Amino acid sequence: MELNKLKPASGAKRTRRRVGRGIGSGLGKTAGRGHKGQTSRAGGFHKVGFEGGQMPLARRLPKRGFTSLTRALNVEVRLSDLEKLPVGEVDLLVLKQAGVVPGDALSAKVILSGKLAKKVSLKGVGASKGAKAAIEAAGGSVVAE
Repeated sequence: MELNKLKPASGAKRTRRRVGRGIGSGLGKTAGRGHKGQTSRAGGFHKVGFEGGQMPLARRLPKRGFTSLTRALNVEVRLSDLEKLPVGEVDLLVLKQAGVVPGDALSAKVILSGKLAKKVSLKGVGASKGAKAAIEAAGGSVVAE
């Protein structure tokens, strides 16, 4: 192989279509734009979804659904994360300081994942049914605020 003999594989490069270059090209005269009308003219363009003045489909169909802006700020905490905490009283501030939840978290919920052996008291932090049972079984408590 020599660098001066490199070239792309056959069929990899297509020649550019040159419109409006005479009758022999097959795309002379109107250059593939047809006769008259908005799209035949320079600058003839209407926005995507425009239906000639008819109410567009996107506006005819009803609105549906919703994307929560705070969804990412509601964090799940595992029981095994609570096990590692040095304190017994746990609230959102303690979780943030320990680095278990991000600093911009608005709320947290403990889920049943991992094991909990020590006594933990939750305040202002949610807990799933299974997690609540596990915390109470370990001698802890859950107080919803």
